[in-house]
Amino acid sequence: MAALPLQGSAAYGNRTLVTIAVMTAAFMQSVDISIANVAMPHMQGSLSAAQDQITWVLTSYIVAAAVMIPLSGWLARRFGRKRVLLASVAGFTFASVLCGAATTLPQMVIFRLLQGVCGAALQPLAQAVLLDINPRERHGRAMATWGMGITVAPLFGPTLGGWITESYSWRWVFYINVPFGILAFLGLLLCFREQRVMEPRPFDFFGFATLSLAVGALQMMLDRGQQNDWFDTGETILEAAIAAGSFWVFAVHSATAKNAFINPRMLKDRTFVSSCILIFIMASIFNSTISLVQPMLQNQLGYSAYFSGWVVMPRSVANMASLYIIGRLLNRIDPRVFLLMGFILTSIGMRLMGSLSPDTDETPIVIASIIQGIGVGCIFAPLSTAAFMTLQPQLRTEGATLYSLVRNIGGSTGISVFQTILSRNIQVNHEQLAAQVTPYNQALTHPAVQAFWNLHTEHGLALLNQEVTRQAVMIAYMDDFKLMSLELLCAIPVLFLLRLKRPPPPVLAPDAVAKPAE
Repeated sequence: MAALPLQGSAAYGNRTLVTIAVMTAAFMQSVDISIANVAMPHMQGSLSAAQDQITWVLTSYIVAAAVMIPLSGWLARRFGRKRVLLASVAGFTFASVLCGAATTLPQMVIFRLLQGVCGAALQPLAQAVLLDINPRERHGRAMATWGMGITVAPLFGPTLGGWITESYSWRWVFYINVPFGILAFLGLLLCFREQRVMEPRPFDFFGFATLSLAVGALQMMLDRGQQNDWFDTGETILEAAIAAGSFWVFAVHSATAKNAFINPRMLKDRTFVSSCILIFIMASIFNSTISLVQPMLQNQLGYSAYFSGWVVMPRSVANMASLYIIGRLLNRIDPRVFLLMGFILTSIGMRLMGSLSPDTDETPIVIASIIQGIGVGCIFAPLSTAAFMTLQPQLRTEGATLYSLVRNIGGSTGISVFQTILSRNIQVNHEQLAAQVTPYNQALTHPAVQAFWNLHTEHGLALLNQEVTRQAVMIAYMDDFKLMSLELLCAIPVLFLLRLKRPPPPVLAPDAVAKPAE
């Protein structure tokens, strides 16, 4: 095996330019997930697709990216990170052009598959590169930079996508990737000098196949389960069975194979495994919040898409400010301090979101968003730093790949679970509220109330049912946010499983060592 690469900008080229290049690529891939969601209704009309068909535009991308993320680590070991990054950026940019030019639904699905395959490696390899080009005392700043890319991009995506779609066309949602892709490609090509680590470990085809089948089936189940009414349909049952069986076969194979696809040495690192558990929980909360807040603001509170984007914008600003400050303090303060503060603050922000009402103004939402932004910033950078603090340097690429895979699965799981809870709670709340609508309810017999909600006319009953539905939906949203707050508090005990080693003291040059007095 060749010698491990030296850390620092001297070994990898200009640190600043390489950081800009890899983060441009990672940001481009991260924002593309949320920015495309806004354009879905416009795509549906242009591509002549039904409601259940247009969802494949998202499903194809999610499944392709999930399957390819585990492979990115092996590809980086085999061909080098620079080559894989260049190929990924070029392929993602080219696929974006094809998506923008698609004229039929099958074309769009195929091009989104290609986009997911090419973009899967961008985030984990960007994280691994940032860890390697920076010395250990700068890992906190590096992970803060990486955290800005993966947390701020999904928040900006809906606002940016809505503006592009309304001002130009949904096709420009994909075309906008072209200039950023070109800049990232040229930056990596000209500035990134990689010192490759040749690892002769053979490719585990069986392990990759079983893991890919498990991840793909799981993503299909999570993405389509809600519209299929979950386990009331054969499709969801089949996907769940394939996912569970494949995961079991993969686990048994990995425990017994000589050269397993996922290096088992990573799973012996308690800090890394605990960090993966925490990022799974945090990703489920973070992604679910993004998927719930915008529909709540627009459908329940009556905000426009443009105004709702501005209402949650302070969260992005608070998140970036928090990441910037914490990235400079991580080398001096134990990351677990920030993690504890982050989980508590994010839980408080969620609890505040769970105390809203259908008639609330934007002030409490802005306050809750700012608290959440600070809390999320206190989690992502310290957690990413802690995850790789005790992991061996030669395992960083595989570790970053597994870390990103767990984060993606956590996000998908959270969205599916909380959307399902939302739908079920809406039905339960509506039934409970409707049970109070009787001629014997004194509150409904007041003349001022009967002027609007007259129980003896069809029009009055229709208006009353509309209000009951509005209240039931809002209560369901509040219940989701309260549950998220509780989940964050329950994750705090996992912090005590993190065992962080302080960086070794710097080695002084021979001529810098003071001579003993004679």
